[in-house]
Amino acid sequence: MNTLVQELQKNLVFVLQFLGVVLALFVVAYASEKVYNKRTGYTGRILTTKKIAIVGLFSAISTVLMFFEFTVPFAPPFYKLDFSEVPVLIVTFIMGPVAGLLTEFCKILLKLVTRSTTTAFVGELANFSVGASFILPAGILYLYNRNKKFAIIGCMLGTIVMTVFGSAFNGIYLLPKFAMMAGMDIEKIIGMGTAINPSIRSVTTFVLLCVVPLNLLKGCLVSLFTMLSYKKLSPILKKNI
Repeated sequence: MNTLVQELQKNLVFVLQFLGVVLALFVVAYASEKVYNKRTGYTGRILTTKKIAIVGLFSAISTVLMFFEFTVPFAPPFYKLDFSEVPVLIVTFIMGPVAGLLTEFCKILLKLVTRSTTTAFVGELANFSVGASFILPAGILYLYNRNKKFAIIGCMLGTIVMTVFGSAFNGIYLLPKFAMMAGMDIEKIIGMGTAINPSIRSVTTFVLLCVVPLNLLKGCLVSLFTMLSYKKLSPILKKNI
C-alpha cells in the first residue's frame, strides 16, 4: 500500500489525466443509458444496491483473472493477454454500460491494491481505456437490441473499435508515455519488437505487427468465452437485479 501511495504522489499529473479519461467514459455510458431509459419509459435508478453488489462480485472475479496472464509470441513480454474482460462484458450485457464500466474501473482499483503498479500507471490506463473501448460499443449496441444476433454483432463491433482505438492509443500516447515515465528511449522499446520480428523498425510497424494482432486475438477470445458463459449466467443474475 505504501508503494502505491508513493507512486500516486510521484505521478500525480498522470493519475489526474487517468481519472479524466475515466470520467469522460462514464459520461458516455451514463448518457447512453439515460437516452435508452427515456425511450422505454423506465424511471428507476441506473445503479441499484443489488447491481452494485453484483458489480463488486464480478470485479473481484475479473481481478483474479488478471493474475492468469500470458505472453504472446509476436509481442514483447510487457504485452500480456488475459481474460479479465469476460466478467466485465457479461455485466455490461446484463446490467448496461454504466455497470460494465464500473466493473472495469473496480477491477483496476483492486489490481492496484493487490499488486500495485509496475508501469507507473501506464499499464492500468491502457487496460482500462482499451477494455472500455471494447465493452462500451458492444454494450450500447446490445442495450438497444437485446438478442443473440446483436450480442454477436456487438462483440464484433467492440473488437474492431478496441483494435483501432487501442492500437492508435498505444502508438500515439501510451508507448511514448511509458518510455518517458520509465526513463528509457522509445527506440529501446522498438528494439524489443525488432528482436521478435525483424520487420519492426518504427512505432508504426511495432503497433501494426504487435498491438493490432494482440487486440484482435483478445477481442475474439473474450467474445467467444463471453457468449459461452452469458447464456448460462444471465437467467440467474437477472433474477437478482
